[in-house]
Amino acid sequence: MKALVLMVSLWSLSSLALGGGFDDELLAVQQQWAHIQYELPEGEREKAFESLAEQVDGWVEANPQRPEALIWQGIVLSTYAGAKGGLGALSLVKQARKALESALTLNEQALEGSAHASLGSLYYQVPGWPLSFGDDDEAERHLQAALQINPGGIDPNFFFGDFLLNQGDRERARIYLEKALAAPDRPGRAVADAGRRDEIRARLAGLN
Repeated sequence: MKALVLMVSLWSLSSLALGGGFDDELLAVQQQWAHIQYELPEGEREKAFESLAEQVDGWVEANPQRPEALIWQGIVLSTYAGAKGGLGALSLVKQARKALESALTLNEQALEGSAHASLGSLYYQVPGWPLSFGDDDEAERHLQAALQINPGGIDPNFFFGDFLLNQGDRERARIYLEKALAAPDRPGRAVADAGRRDEIRARLAGLN
């Protein structure tokens, strides 16, 4: 049944890419990503993200000057890398960084600074040199930029709180995680918001 749902969802995304408006395509990508990330069993996510990444590649090719498409290419590739794991994920996170940096050159304000938030999350989660490009200073710079653009958003507050937690700054981490938990719902993003709040509650539970 899960596989059938995934096939139907990907078929819907293909149809939108061929004939829908850009905003409809964007919402389809966002909702499909949330379905994979938060509703599929962990063992099914890698293949599902691989399929979604292929869909998004075509979407970006059709919309090369739309930073929103590049942002979501970066998000899909980075979560695909997380599902894949191991050394095979390193090329995916490099592709994700390239897409997000390209989005920044077009419009750093797009999707309320999501390119900064996603880049920042990559910089603190991937290994550092010589394996990859992880860099805590770059992570903080991008995460702070995301917060300046969208100070009340769920994602920039979550990622900065998670970054602080990784740095061992538990008290400041709690402040940003609680702010993320109280962030307003995003239209059309109910699954993503619910999944993110579960992640936030898990981090907060670890602080108690």
